[in-house]
Amino acid sequence: MKAIQIQETGGPEKLELRDMDAPKLQPGDALVQVKAAGVNFIDVYFREGRYPMQTPFVPGQEGAGVVLEVSDRVHTVKPGDRVAWCMAQGSYAEQAAVPAKMLVKIPDHLSFEEAAAAMLQGMTAHYLSHSVYAIQQSNDVLIHAGAGGVGGLLTQMAKMMGARVFTTVSTEEKANISKAAGADVVINYTTQDFAEEVKKLTDGKGVHAVYDGVGKDTFDKSLASLRSRGMMALFGGASGAVPPFDLIKLSQMGSLFITRPTLKDYIADRGELEWRANDVMKMIDERKLKLRIEHMYPLADAKRAHEDLQSRKTTGKLVLTV
Repeated sequence: MKAIQIQETGGPEKLELRDMDAPKLQPGDALVQVKAAGVNFIDVYFREGRYPMQTPFVPGQEGAGVVLEVSDRVHTVKPGDRVAWCMAQGSYAEQAAVPAKMLVKIPDHLSFEEAAAAMLQGMTAHYLSHSVYAIQQSNDVLIHAGAGGVGGLLTQMAKMMGARVFTTVSTEEKANISKAAGADVVINYTTQDFAEEVKKLTDGKGVHAVYDGVGKDTFDKSLASLRSRGMMALFGGASGAVPPFDLIKLSQMGSLFITRPTLKDYIADRGELEWRANDVMKMIDERKLKLRIEHMYPLADAKRAHEDLQSRKTTGKLVLTV
């Protein structure tokens, strides 16, 4: 089979298309014919070595396809099932061995590309809005990168839950995309101080929660945007890691809360995984939640997909087709 392999960590050039043997099934695995794989910042972190991984390895945390074979003691899926998954390494390939406990079935009306695009970003938006800080009616929330994949889905979910949504973007084009997703207030952070704008538009109080996947560049002003006892969910670091931080500042700024969550801890239980995945795919299937797949690349163009993602010029989901 053909697969993208990383033999040593580094830049996008480390993504090499190779001929490899099909993966061997371990107990509890299913062999899946991959049809589409999502491209995400977590793939970049593994490629760079920010998240340690023994090399060589096949990257890709998210995918969709058809079950070809199952190992012993697997009864939840069978050959022929249309499935999707995330948080299981190896989707940048024609075939992947995926723990069956991570697989969820795809609704009949959903394409493989939609399913692959929905899993990681959709469930990230779900756990942030439903669990990390469970949005309440009339809450004010700030979402960074409002035109991005997670940002657009999170904005839509927050609006469904009754929030007033502030987003940040870097261009007029991205502002229009964020507004189309339902944002009430869109702030161009290249020309405006978003913390000042948020405080001004909330009568000096600040927002109930900030969802920040940018990291270093937005961290301080994200905290400054919160109201007393507000919550900051730092769920990514697209601009780099946040420097060491003295927690006493949280008390000085109004007894703030901060968390650094990750999806795997919010889908560790099979019941929670099914709840989130089925909820997201049902919303998409019923057209209550709109995916924005910006570009699809053939597997061989994984390097270009990573370059485009890291340029921060993209405004939606990137998908590899296999």
